[in-house]
Amino acid sequence: MSEQPHIVVDQLRKVYRVHEREAGAAASVRSLFRRRYREVEAVRGISFRVMPGEIVGFLGPNGAGKTTTLKMLSGLLFPTSGEARVLGFVPWHRNPGYLRQLSYVLGNRSQLVWDIPAMDSFLVNQAVYQIPEKQFRETLDELIALLDLEPLLKKPVRGLSLGERMKCELAASLLHRPSVLFLDEPTLGVDVTMQGRIRQFVAEHNRRHGATVLLTSHYMADVTALCRRVIVINKGQLLYDGDLTTLSDRIAPFKLVTLDLESPEEAAHAEKYGTVVERNGAKVTLRLPRSETAGVVARLLTDLPVTDLTVSDPPIEEVIEQIFHGRTLDAGEGLPHVLA
Repeated sequence: MSEQPHIVVDQLRKVYRVHEREAGAAASVRSLFRRRYREVEAVRGISFRVMPGEIVGFLGPNGAGKTTTLKMLSGLLFPTSGEARVLGFVPWHRNPGYLRQLSYVLGNRSQLVWDIPAMDSFLVNQAVYQIPEKQFRETLDELIALLDLEPLLKKPVRGLSLGERMKCELAASLLHRPSVLFLDEPTLGVDVTMQGRIRQFVAEHNRRHGATVLLTSHYMADVTALCRRVIVINKGQLLYDGDLTTLSDRIAPFKLVTLDLESPEEAAHAEKYGTVVERNGAKVTLRLPRSETAGVVARLLTDLPVTDLTVSDPPIEEVIEQIFHGRTLDAGEGLPHVLA
C-alpha cells in the first residue's frame, strides 16, 4: 500500500467579514446604528498534499494567506469552505489525538511564561501533553544538546535574547515529539548566526524523527537550506507547487556568468556576449539564456583574457519576486507570464 499524505488540503477557503467606517465623530455615531462591512478573501480555494517526512516551504508576501492557512491546519480557525485533513484528522475538530501530534511555532508569539525560567515552562508542557518522565528526559536531553540550551534553562524568559528565546520556543514545541510541525517565521528577527543554527536544528530534527514540516519564511536562506519543494501563494491563491530548482528554471530561464578579466578595457568587450548585470573594473557579470550559456562561455574563454569565471543561477529571491509580479525573465527584460 502506498504511503498516505500527512497533510491533505482540498479547495480550502477563508473569508473574513471586516467592519469599515470613515474617520470622524459623525461616522462613529452612524456606525452605532448602521455598520458597514466588506468581505476579505484571505484564502481562495487552495489545494495541496504533503507526504510524511517532507519539509515544504510555504512562501508568499505579507497578506498572501500563509498564516491564515496554517491557523486552519492547526485548528485555530474554521474555514469558510473546503476540506483539510492532517494525520487523518479534521484540524478544526480539535481532536485531542490530533493536538498531541501537532506543534505550531510562530516567530512573533511566545508560549513561554515571561517571568519564570524556561525549564518551568517545559515542565508545564510535560504535564499538558502527559509526557512520560523517561521520554520527557530523553527528549529534553536531546534538545539541550542540539540547541545548546544548558545555560538558558534557569534564566527567566524575560532575560533571554530573542535568539535564545527562539531556541527555547522550539524546544518547548518539540518536547512531545510532534509528527507535524508548522513553523511560521521561526528565524524572524534573530541574527544571521542564530538563523543558521535554527536551520541546522530543524534539518537534524527532521532527519532523526521524520517529522513533516511546513515552513513559512521571508528569509530565502531558510528555504534553500531546508526545502526541496515549495508552495507559493499570493492573494490567497496557489501560484506554484513543486521543486525549488524547477521553479527557478521555469521563471528565470537564464544563468549569471561572472568574469574576471585582465583589465577594465577588456571587460568592456564582454558586453557584446550578453546582457550586463553588473560591472566593476575588470569584473563583469552577464545574464545569458540557459540554452546558450555553454556556447557563450566557450567563446568568452577563447576570445577574451579571462583570469576567472563562474556560472551561477539567479538568486531565488529574484525568482520568487517574479512570481508575485506575474512575470518571467529571459536574458533581457521581463515578459508577461501567468504561471500554470
